[in-house]
Amino acid sequence: MRTLCSSTLIGEFFVIGFAALVAMKEPDLSTSTVWIVSGIAMFLCLALCGVITRPAGIALGWALQLALIASGIFVPTMYFMGAIFAGLWWASVHYGKKIDEAKARFAAQNTQDSPSGV
Repeated sequence: MRTLCSSTLIGEFFVIGFAALVAMKEPDLSTSTVWIVSGIAMFLCLALCGVITRPAGIALGWALQLALIASGIFVPTMYFMGAIFAGLWWASVHYGKKIDEAKARFAAQNTQDSPSGV
């Protein structure tokens, strides 16, 4: 699960950076505000890669997905990109858990099949 979720978060890191470049063109937003908010969101993407296996990691990831969708208020394309990444986040969590379970079953099966002396 960690690999899939981290890959999604790294993709979001870049999308948030590009969205910040677009948001800078908004006359109502100051450049410093755009980069402070975007920088915090980008940092959260990277920080979440490290805590994804902890119970709060998945919940924080969902909060980030909702914030990404909500950023569509300032950059309308982010409604679409946020929804895409929320779907990718769901798939990463869902299929990541299935992969982890399959790996655990495979490891347990190989431990039972191998001689204890080897």
